[in-house]
Amino acid sequence: QVQLVESGGGLVQPGGSLRVSCTASESTLDYYDIGWFRQAPGKEREGVSSITRLSGRKFYADSLKGRFTISRDKTKNTVYLQMNSLKPEDTAVYYCSAAVVVYEDTWYNPLSYDFWGRGTQVTVSS
Repeated sequence: QVQLVESGGGLVQPGGSLRVSCTASESTLDYYDIGWFRQAPGKEREGVSSITRLSGRKFYADSLKGRFTISRDKTKNTVYLQMNSLKPEDTAVYYCSAAVVVYEDTWYNPLSYDFWGRGTQVTVSS
């Protein structure tokens, strides 16, 4: 079991930036592939980005490439999602997820992950 905790959400104006973080209190994230998902009201949970545990390979939703960046800091046991040029449609609860192995062709599928955090709210509004 791994308990994931997200932080860093908040209110930001359109065009602004925000970095959300995912950490684990009693486990090391080094053993897991990590995914970021988001869910807006009335919508399905969608894959945002993922990073593998071994090679550090990164995946992004096509619509978010160039604006979002995922990274892993092993010294801090934290995975980050840097979000730039934010738009109102990026408003959602952002969730961190983990699995020992996530197949690359299904990184965007919530069913590929075994552990989830409670999420952090990101609101983009003027």
